[in-house]
Amino acid sequence: MRYETFRKGLIDAVLGGFGTTPEALRRAVLERAAGTRDGVPPELTTYVDTVARHAYKVTDQDVAALQAAGHSDDGIFEITVAAAVGAAMHRLERGMAALRGEEPD
Repeated sequence: MRYETFRKGLIDAVLGGFGTTPEALRRAVLERAAGTRDGVPPELTTYVDTVARHAYKVTDQDVAALQAAGHSDDGIFEITVAAAVGAAMHRLERGMAALRGEEPD
């Protein structure tokens, strides 16, 4: 991929940077949003799927529910970023495949 260095740098920053959530959780969220793996805890799956597929539908109530479940604001932010980046990478990969004339999965 032409921008592989930038793509890798972004993913490394999201997963490897300092955070309040464990790297394994951020990785699972990113991979679920990218459609490659599902290891996200059940209490986060609906939120992650909403961010990945219909981010504009995330409500204050969704965030409040995560806070009530014990997630900090920083943790919610990190989960949100990981889901958004995972979804973006999936869309980029599918778009590049379409340009190459490949059939969707």
